[in-house]
Amino acid sequence: MEFRVLGRTGVQVSPLCLGAMMFGPWGNNDRADAIGIIHRALDAGINFVDTADVYSAGASEEIVGEALKARRDDIFLATKFFMPMSADDPNLRGGSRRWIVRAIEDSLRRLGTDHIDLYQVHRPSPDTDVEETLGALSDLVHQGKVRYIGSSSYSGSQIVEAQWAARERNLQRFVTEQPPYSLLVRGIEEDVLPTLLRHSMGALTYSPLAGGWLSGRWRKNSAAAPTSTARPPARFDMSTPANQRKLEVVEELALLAEQAGLTLIELAVAFVINHPGVTAAIIGPRTIEQLAAFLPAADITLAPDVLDRIDEIVAPGVTVNPADNSYGDHELRPDQRRR
Repeated sequence: MEFRVLGRTGVQVSPLCLGAMMFGPWGNNDRADAIGIIHRALDAGINFVDTADVYSAGASEEIVGEALKARRDDIFLATKFFMPMSADDPNLRGGSRRWIVRAIEDSLRRLGTDHIDLYQVHRPSPDTDVEETLGALSDLVHQGKVRYIGSSSYSGSQIVEAQWAARERNLQRFVTEQPPYSLLVRGIEEDVLPTLLRHSMGALTYSPLAGGWLSGRWRKNSAAAPTSTARPPARFDMSTPANQRKLEVVEELALLAEQAGLTLIELAVAFVINHPGVTAAIIGPRTIEQLAAFLPAADITLAPDVLDRIDEIVAPGVTVNPADNSYGDHELRPDQRRR
């Protein structure tokens, strides 16, 4: 597996990042099996692991920490904060300094480490000054608890605002962004990816299979159901026009993959990591078989005619169902519209 430089950090990471969202009650609750999947990924050459405090209410971080006990120094470890960690306390969430200084200690304890390589804001907050968040994160870097900081699901304008604030206030800057990107969700090509390139940031894209839509489970004659409680059932309601359109697109992409001698999964992941603006695709296997299906994509380069045909099926910058764009939604609040 050929490594890539993460933005301008000088750090070398694998083009596949092991996402740990499926480890724990949200997906695979067999801890021994989940640890085995992590070890298999590391043995295959993956040196990059991404998780979050909210995944299975901290269980994912605990599993990752246990799996990395003897290999911590060899792994670039990323986690995230921001999502609610309590249904009752409104302050156990968000991007405030008050929460960040507690959240980092909780994550360090669960991960069994004294530092996190990449600490990311899971979502932007319209109610918190970006300087508040960057200031707290900068302190964590100075304390040695965090090496680098990043964002997730930020719009192009928010990425620029954060970069400007860091420069003006002499704060640590986000060196990465984690947006959704797949054959079905190409919205970031229009603004986010070009913005990341201009600011020399790494792009760690998530959901390369579009939440399972490109796994081969959901086809026109299939009635498969979600296998994770983390995915809203409505996302797989095949009666909606948007999902019917996605089924049609998946059929065309599956045929293209077959013609190219690839599986649909290999086509989907290779498409993501073949983009010059993408550093790594976050894969989220629930089983060892799913991991094995992801791995070959790291060594696949898609031919120009295959890429041209993909653009005919789903045009560049287009998300087949706009509801699948999980960034910038807060900028389309009703109070921000004309009506």
